[in-house]
Amino acid sequence: MPDVASQHRHGRGHAHSHGPIDPSIVRSREGLRAVGLSLLILLATALAQIVVFISVGSVALFADLVHNAGDALTALPLGVAFALRSARAEKGAGYFVVATIFVSACVATLGAVDRLINPQGLEHLLALGLAGAVGFAGNELAAVVRLRAGKRLDSPALVADGYHARTDGLVSLGVVASAVLVGLGLDLADPVIGLVIAVVILRVTWQSWHTVRAAPSP
Repeated sequence: MPDVASQHRHGRGHAHSHGPIDPSIVRSREGLRAVGLSLLILLATALAQIVVFISVGSVALFADLVHNAGDALTALPLGVAFALRSARAEKGAGYFVVATIFVSACVATLGAVDRLINPQGLEHLLALGLAGAVGFAGNELAAVVRLRAGKRLDSPALVADGYHARTDGLVSLGVVASAVLVGLGLDLADPVIGLVIAVVILRVTWQSWHTVRAAPSP
């Protein structure tokens, strides 16, 4: 007997059943929806921070926006994996996420070390603080989207990316701290906080690698 939920009526008294929907297709659609939404959120966040960075030149903000942009790009291989409905591709996407986080940590470290060697004053501190707040809000929103979908779909790659985004949100608050400390006259606070952000990103890299590695192989 066909499932009532899968029947559609056309005209008067006529009904037919399409049968149950393949669970893998449902999972693919939900995964793509979560990945696409988080991509839009993080791209908007990174673009807003780039506008502020051009006028401010903060190393802490540079580290944060590089990481946010990299985090947004990790949505692409995840989207491909869900579109292919392949557990192997999904786990591979998880490793790509980890690699992207690591590269962003290296870029942030180089920027911070360069600014420590070549100090530079900062202006537009209010804009800098607001950029950090935008980074926090964007990452937290993306984290909620990814973690909910990752746990519901049992996707270690999405879960790893979700915790990654949540940590990024806390890291963005470091940009706010940089604006406050520089405003108090501690110019070296900006590159030092940039370096701390890079260390935090490396820690997230390690945690995410363990999360993806522990996932069952397809």
